[in-house]
Amino acid sequence: MGSLDYRALAVLDAVASHGSFDKAALALGITQSAVSQRIKALEDASGRLLIIRGQPAVPTGLGQRLIVHHRNVKLMEASLDIDLGNSVSLPEIAIAVDADSLATWFADALPALLAPPRCQLDVRLADSQTALQLVRDGAVFGCIASDDAAADTATAASVTALGSLHYVCVATPQFAGHWFGDGLRREALQLAPAVISQHGLLARFLREQLAFNETFPHHTLPEQTAHRSCITDGLAYGLLPQRLAAQALASDRLVDLAPGHTLELPLSWHAWTLDTPYTRLLSEQIIRTAQQYLR
Repeated sequence: MGSLDYRALAVLDAVASHGSFDKAALALGITQSAVSQRIKALEDASGRLLIIRGQPAVPTGLGQRLIVHHRNVKLMEASLDIDLGNSVSLPEIAIAVDADSLATWFADALPALLAPPRCQLDVRLADSQTALQLVRDGAVFGCIASDDAAADTATAASVTALGSLHYVCVATPQFAGHWFGDGLRREALQLAPAVISQHGLLARFLREQLAFNETFPHHTLPEQTAHRSCITDGLAYGLLPQRLAAQALASDRLVDLAPGHTLELPLSWHAWTLDTPYTRLLSEQIIRTAQQYLR
């Protein structure tokens, strides 16, 4: 499509990010007509549709690839400006992280990334399958995903094993006494209400650790805080990362329903191979922090 118009690519990126032409115009400080003209010029030059006009407006496959290229060029230009001693605004880097990693170890990686600030970090909450799709689409630079989800999904060129999150099956003493007075027996599991966040984890735990392969009643709460509160308030039993459950277990506010049995969830870091100081530091710090915690 010849030489690229990077001002027009910036407009394309803004439309995709904000979901509409008018919001992109407002963010860029130009008219909606100017936004439309630049998108049309890009589409005329490529001979392809780049934005699907709708609510929201979304990029086509080629449009998304052009946006990824634009964002990568911005990162490389910022790196070059630093090398040349030029003033530079903080580049934006988006990544996708699952709720349990956010609630346990991910925050430990932030000080080295953000003090002093080296980038504008956009952390998006996403389950593994969604996160991998965001990487594949180029919407984020990298993501943390379970190895189970990665098995059937082609993502980026770089994949690094991080270690495993360990989960324990817990409930309040009162809940355990009422429903599981005789232990995690088949009859009790068919009646006691559970709570799940990541689809399939509790079923996998019951299957692998207790040879229980049947359906069971459960609530679904994808948000980690609500999921944890449902357990600690005595409304259900469920899985929690060991780090989140440790204090409550030590103070007897929660009990381990299956002592000696844990679920291990292997995690990996998936990222595009873009070698700039920002992306290199980001990957190195996330990998280092995860491997220290997820041994």
